[in-house]
Amino acid sequence: MSEMTIVQLTDLHLRPTGELVHGVVDTDANLLRALTDLRASGRSVDALVLSGDLADNGSPEAYRRLRAAVEPVAAELGAEIVYVMGNHDERAAFGEQLLDSAPGSVDTEVPHDHCVEVGGLRIVALDSTTPHRHEGRLEQAQLAWLTEQLRTDAPRGTLLVLHHPPVPSPLATTDFLKLEDADRLADALTGSDVRMILCGHNHLTGAAALAGIPVWIGPALSYRIDPMAPVGRHRGFTGFGYSRIDLVASSVLATAIELTPAAPVYDRPEAEVLAQLAAIAAETR
Repeated sequence: MSEMTIVQLTDLHLRPTGELVHGVVDTDANLLRALTDLRASGRSVDALVLSGDLADNGSPEAYRRLRAAVEPVAAELGAEIVYVMGNHDERAAFGEQLLDSAPGSVDTEVPHDHCVEVGGLRIVALDSTTPHRHEGRLEQAQLAWLTEQLRTDAPRGTLLVLHHPPVPSPLATTDFLKLEDADRLADALTGSDVRMILCGHNHLTGAAALAGIPVWIGPALSYRIDPMAPVGRHRGFTGFGYSRIDLVASSVLATAIELTPAAPVYDRPEAEVLAQLAAIAAETR
């Protein structure tokens, strides 16, 4: 069974109260649906990682609304919260509203990088944003800071979180906005205890590797991009979800959780299903 469970929420794109993303998507409702799902599961969650584009336009009011919704649920679950910057976020408002920086104290030229340890797992949050740009970038000073953080192994290893995927994308549009110079990040991670890299940004679910480390691109909580659109078209659809990351022995497992409304196929007691599977297994021996 899982030793630790981390939940990743990414690309929430919260707008000012009452506004819809692209005039269609109620991102507040999507967030509340995800939080309701987490509560209803009755499962223990060690950390909630929010990996960027938390607000659609850096609105301080959106960050306040986010915090008011997320923090009571995290407290109920016993989960640590890790807030990470995305390209739609605004550093000053992000720092003041989510990281408790003093009003007027945030230097918008300084990235919001930080590190927390949860139950022996180190979670490193890297700010891969550049103000007023949508592609990702890490400065040399950030890579030096990361190297220093990783100099000593953590008891359960490290989870690295950044908004921009440090890997290519099959879509020209999302590939155009990926993390630049990802080879520099790969160099910094070589030989480290990083077990998985979590990111978002692409509004599609995907997996890859960097320097032999699994990279998980989580499903957006706002809407999804069509990865098989007709040639020459770029399309977005309603549809949303979040990720469950489990530490199981020497493995780290990433699972996409679908939240788009759908009719159930079945809903049975888990014990009944396990008993049925055990009976089938016994018959085949």
